[in-house]
Amino acid sequence: MLFGAMNFPVTPVLDEIETFARLGFDYLELAMDPPMAHHSILSAARAAITQALKDNGMGLVCHLPTFLTTADLTESLRRASVMEMRQSLDVAADLGAKKVVLHPSMAGGMGAFVLDTVKGYAFDFLSEMVEAAQHLDTTICLENMFPRYQLGVEPDDFEEIFKAFPSLKLTLDTGHANIDDRRGRRLKELVGRFGNRIGHIHISDNQGKRDDHLAVGRGTVKFANLVRHLKATGYDDTITLEIFEPNRKMLVESRERIKAMFAGG
Repeated sequence: MLFGAMNFPVTPVLDEIETFARLGFDYLELAMDPPMAHHSILSAARAAITQALKDNGMGLVCHLPTFLTTADLTESLRRASVMEMRQSLDVAADLGAKKVVLHPSMAGGMGAFVLDTVKGYAFDFLSEMVEAAQHLDTTICLENMFPRYQLGVEPDDFEEIFKAFPSLKLTLDTGHANIDDRRGRRLKELVGRFGNRIGHIHISDNQGKRDDHLAVGRGTVKFANLVRHLKATGYDDTITLEIFEPNRKMLVESRERIKAMFAGG
């Protein structure tokens, strides 16, 4: 198992690499968002970033931009978002990332009232990204989202997506799955139905209302049950501690708690 942590895009990436290396993480999950991690900045700093990762013995997973509207009803905004995402994917591959995390398109604004139209845009976007990733020899791991997205939330959503795009993997996000489902049905079903498609995991906790990115044990996610189900699938790949507590020692404590659960009988 490899454990990583995600940069705060307001902080210079090189500083984040040094911090996570000191904390003993195996890789950086690079959130490619402005102001400090836009693809143009990362491309300009490519040599320094790759050298810093090499010097610290760290790998790289890239998280494509979070705050773009790739299924926007306004065509100019939608195409600009898709272009930004494509350029980010190119830079991720150039940095050496073999695995990238992608959020499904969100049904924002009036999109909730014309969901079929938004869904069509979302699938067109995925088709473009999947084709590009295949040419770049990079795997896209599509992340399950929280209910406000309306797309890419429930297990049935992913059944349809994976049927359409067989090369996609799943980024299993514990925090997102827990929102409005504190009994853990959604998370359990995602693992049960798509265990063989899980290519990456995000670990964070919350109280079931917001995506709080809390340390393990500070919310209502049933991590012991999750780990038991993951072990049954044979999962042994990347796990990012997506925990945004001010005290970064909470990252280490959460990592060690998850490690202990996997090590247990």
